[in-house]
Amino acid sequence: KKSEQELKDEEMELFTKYYMEWKGGKKSDNISYASIPRFYYRLPAEDEVLLQKLREESRAVFLQRKSRELLDNEELQNLWFLLDKHQTSPMIGEEAMINYENFLKVGEKAGPKCKQFFTAKIFAKLLHSDPYGRISIMQFFNYVMRKG
Repeated sequence: KKSEQELKDEEMELFTKYYMEWKGGKKSDNISYASIPRFYYRLPAEDEVLLQKLREESRAVFLQRKSRELLDNEELQNLWFLLDKHQTSPMIGEEAMINYENFLKVGEKAGPKCKQFFTAKIFAKLLHSDPYGRISIMQFFNYVMRKG
């Protein structure tokens, strides 16, 4: 018969073994953990001046890049002119409409910044119950102004 101390030691050994297996002590079992990207980085402390400057600079570059992607007033006016020029009749009341074919033509002429808005997915999202399969030019333009 084992002594009480030997039983406690054996219990602790088994506990440690099973705990390490459960916790992931054996990393070789599942290699997918190695491919999961890191998503959290702690903020730099006040005394880490270089890391703080790096964070500020990378944020400024990110915001500049996003700002360049936005449409300026002239590009918005050009987009409205193209949409208005390619509207598809008949009008519904005062509402100007555009079909998918003309929508794609406007997308080609509108320029590279606008290209992201001229997709089938966005057209389908704005397509409601028009019997001719068209979307409202005003709804599309408002969508571009909100998203861009």
